[in-house]
Amino acid sequence: MIDFINVSKVYEDNGAKALNDVTLHIDKGEFVFVVGASGAGKSTFLKTIMREEVPTAGEVIIDGQNLNKMKARKVPYYRRKLGIVFQDFRLIPSKTVYENVAFAMHVIGASQKDISRRVAYALTLVGLSAKAKSYPNQLSGGEQQRVALARALVNDAEIIIADEPTGNIDPEMSKDIVDLLEQININKKNTIIMVTHEVDLISHYNKRVVTIKNGSVVSDTAHPEVEQSAKDEAVINTPSGYYYAPTEDAEIEDFLKTYGSEDEIDGFRLDAGQIREDS
Repeated sequence: MIDFINVSKVYEDNGAKALNDVTLHIDKGEFVFVVGASGAGKSTFLKTIMREEVPTAGEVIIDGQNLNKMKARKVPYYRRKLGIVFQDFRLIPSKTVYENVAFAMHVIGASQKDISRRVAYALTLVGLSAKAKSYPNQLSGGEQQRVALARALVNDAEIIIADEPTGNIDPEMSKDIVDLLEQININKKNTIIMVTHEVDLISHYNKRVVTIKNGSVVSDTAHPEVEQSAKDEAVINTPSGYYYAPTEDAEIEDFLKTYGSEDEIDGFRLDAGQIREDS
């Protein structure tokens, strides 16, 4: 499903080596935690999966597609395979729960019939059918994250990328979110990649754990116990998710309208990569 083959990434502007000869395979339907310090390369790892960055060396192949060779006009269509869960939720305050989730389908031109059916299904999956008419400010942090997850699922994404999805909610709600991701993984067979610094949280789950340090994979284990080195790398740093940055409504809409949309929709170009780089 996901293959990194000797992938390295050097940023030309400052010469920083964000990824260093990374070789990794993730099976379809697998649930993988990715841990590491801020600046370790986690953000660049995600960006290469989302085709926001292209490796300096090596290849990224996802579901048989070589992302290195993918033409720019094909990128929005590829991204429809992906569902992104943001650390700071990225909900549009002026839209209801239903409208926030439906927005992801509107931008790809789905029919109203499909939108109604899929949004209702996604809200049922995350247990928020009763909150469909509520606004984000009427929800708890955990509920807002569930809306974000429903939005990631509504287009039937094959790969769910959850970047620090529990960073802004309390520990009890954090476990609820990971439990929900686990159930979605089990029941729907989505491939899930969750980046987190919360090693104590992931130690409760029998999942694969990949640890990145200085751009290299230093540990890759399917054992439920997390190695001490992974703990050290994760907990000494404050959370710093790829998408963790306060935004105005217009910026949120700009990102959502261009992410996975056609090359241009309502005047918005496919240039939504202006997100802070943490790696």
